[in-house]
Amino acid sequence: MSAAKPLVLASTSQSRRDMLAAAGVPFEAMAPQVDEDELKLSLRAASASPRDQADALAEAKAVKVSRLLPGALVLGCDQILETDDGGTLDKAADMAAQRAQLLSLRGRPHRLIAAAVMAEDGRAVWRQAETAKLFVRDFSEAWLDDYLAAEGKELLWGVGGYRIEGLGAQLFARVIGDQYAIRGLPLFPLLAYLRERGVMTS
Repeated sequence: MSAAKPLVLASTSQSRRDMLAAAGVPFEAMAPQVDEDELKLSLRAASASPRDQADALAEAKAVKVSRLLPGALVLGCDQILETDDGGTLDKAADMAAQRAQLLSLRGRPHRLIAAAVMAEDGRAVWRQAETAKLFVRDFSEAWLDDYLAAEGKELLWGVGGYRIEGLGAQLFARVIGDQYAIRGLPLFPLLAYLRERGVMTS
C-alpha cells in the first residue's frame, strides 16, 4: 500500500488549524497568497451567489498552493456571510468597522456559508459547502462594547466578528447548523474524504 499523501491547509486561519489539530488530522499549513478582494469584486460583478463566491475563493486558494506542491492534497477554505437582505459582509478593517457590522446584524438573522475545496496537482478533486443560519439577539450597546474590549482585534480575523466557541456565543439567540461550519470548515464531510484518501485511518 502506498504512503498517504500529505495534507496541506492553504490558509492562515487559526480557527481552521485548531479544528484540524483537535480532530487529529495530520497537516501542514501554508499561506495561499491569493488576492481575495480582487477575486470577490470579480465574482460580485458577475452576480455570483454567496455560495458560489465561497466555493470559488476556496478553490483559488487550493489550486494556487497545489500548483506549488505536486503530489500533495491541498485544502482551500472560505466563508461568506450573507445578510437577510441578500447582501454580503467582509471582514472588518478595524474595530470601529467591527462594531458597526455587529450593530447592523443585531436582532436579525444571517447565513454563513463555509466552503472547502481539495486540489491535487493543480486541479480541484473534491468540494463541499455547508450553510448555517444564525439569529443575532437584540443586545445592548453597553454589552457590545464590553464584548469588543474583551475579544479585541482577534475578531478581525474572521467574517462576522465573533468566535462562537468563546464569548461570541452570547451574540446569538439560536443557531441552525453545524458549529464547525460556523467556525469556517465543513469538518465531517472533510474527515470522510480524508479517510477515503488514506490520510486518516478508516
